[in-house]
Amino acid sequence: MTTASGDSVLGPISRPLPDVERIVVLRGGGLGDVLLALPAIEALAATYPSARITLFGSALHAALLRSRPGPVHDVRVLPPQGSPAEGALLYETARERVDLGVQLHGGGAWSNRFLRRTGARWTVGSRADGAIELTRTTPFRYYQHEMIRALEVVGLAGAAPVTLEPRIRVTPDDEAAAERLVGQATGPVVTVHPSATDPRRRWPVRKFAEVIEHCVRGGATVHVIGTHDDRPLLREILDRVGGCDTRHVHCLVDADMTELCGLLTRTTVFVGNDSGPRHLAKALGIPTVGIFWIGNLVNAGPLNRANDRVLTAWTTRCQLCGATLTDEGTPRCEHDNSIVASVTVEEVCREIDEFLGPAGVVTALRPEPRWHDVVGLDATVGDRRR
Repeated sequence: MTTASGDSVLGPISRPLPDVERIVVLRGGGLGDVLLALPAIEALAATYPSARITLFGSALHAALLRSRPGPVHDVRVLPPQGSPAEGALLYETARERVDLGVQLHGGGAWSNRFLRRTGARWTVGSRADGAIELTRTTPFRYYQHEMIRALEVVGLAGAAPVTLEPRIRVTPDDEAAAERLVGQATGPVVTVHPSATDPRRRWPVRKFAEVIEHCVRGGATVHVIGTHDDRPLLREILDRVGGCDTRHVHCLVDADMTELCGLLTRTTVFVGNDSGPRHLAKALGIPTVGIFWIGNLVNAGPLNRANDRVLTAWTTRCQLCGATLTDEGTPRCEHDNSIVASVTVEEVCREIDEFLGPAGVVTALRPEPRWHDVVGLDATVGDRRR
């Protein structure tokens, strides 16, 4: 149930809640998940400027937001579901007397119950069929952009949007890492991330290799990034790169968040699948060329095209067994073959070249990343922990 009190750019919002001093936001998952939630958290900070905001998230979220200015005051890492550590976290949180709990973690089958157990006076979130009620909820439907879904949820607590896309501020540590990794590069720097959590979202290896060759032949230095688990994938790509001077191709594995942010700040164009590093590059104001399956574009695609280009695969069925890919209620088939393979190398290279322009001149807009002034916070994660 919602109680409308006014309008925002997204439509009606509810009345703000009284006497809110402590807010917990529940959003687990990967790097992209928390970045898509940041505009909603900024809206909360603007509406409740005196409140302390705690994010219940992952270790990756803590690594990104630690010692970084923004609306989140501290991050508590979610323990395994049902573990004694989870019970201890909930007990400690309940003792702190939370005023507002915000569920940005899906349809609520687990997350609504978890949020209720924090003891928050008011709770807001999405609710799918079968999930328990919160104080105010909005219906959960899978095909909705995650940033808009999160903004709709915080609107239930009276928080109007102050920005529609995430922004991450660069720190001195990021800049120092950039100097170590890139130094004084004389030409364009292209960062390539060929992986994705879901292997079906990965563009074929041979196509990434062709793009890397194209970039190097055009005068760019290319950095290929991935995790330890991505080593076989990275090796396969690098083994295929042969039609260029490979001295200009570098590999960065298992970078920490400071190193990743540092590299991205020196990146001229980012190229990759729908993944966390692409969202991070976007949040840092770096031009991106993203390869998306249409369903993921609906849920997580960038909103503008000046700095963010999208190549879309419209595949609707598994090419091996014919199983549907678009019905959210149908279990996925067993196959991990790429569902974005229809995107061509020529399409990707065309967008890269348009960003680089003649002689490697960047033609994209590159705004200075900063938090929206209306947030009015000088909060750094970890500096005011309780």
